Amino acid sequence: MSEKKMTSSRRHHLKSLILSIAQNWLTQEGKDNEAAKQAYMAEHCPPPDTSGDQAALMEYCKKLHALIDKVDEERYDIEAKVQKADKEIEDLKIKVVDLRGVKKPALKKVRMSADSMLKALLGSKHTVNMDLRANLKQVKKESKEEPVEAAGDWRKNIEDKADRKKMFEAAA
Repeated sequence: MSEKKMTSSRRHHLKSLILSIAQNWLTQEGKDNEAAKQAYMAEHCPPPDTSGDQAALMEYCKKLHALIDKVDEERYDIEAKVQKADKEIEDLKIKVVDLRGVKKPALKKVRMSADSMLKALLGSKHTVNMDLRANLKQVKKESKEEPVEAAGDWRKNIEDKADRKKMFEAAA
């Protein structure tokens, strides 16, 4: 079965209907919140009775201060509980991350020469050229072909080396 696509005008009409309904809900919710606030204030905060002499007013002010102190203590206790819960939540988040472990991303192979790697790490400070072959000495290969007779006469070399041996033994 083929599903027909909704036309843009129909989609636009439905979207506007949904938005108007949501707007009505928001206004109604605001009115309900305001009514609940008025009811709470009427119940917990009766209008002050300011009629009477100065001593009655002073007594009334002392009662208000006691109520304010009580509310401040409750607020402080609640704030302390909230801070403790927040710290506990953060600790648990850290534990979750530790238990889950850190996922290492798959590394991609990058073909990079030593020069370009040093240049990327050190930036403009990199002036050393890493072309190691250029730094090598050029050695010419010479073919040494000594006569077999010269190589075979070992007695001559022993006398020369004996002098060297005495020199090393004297130094030690």
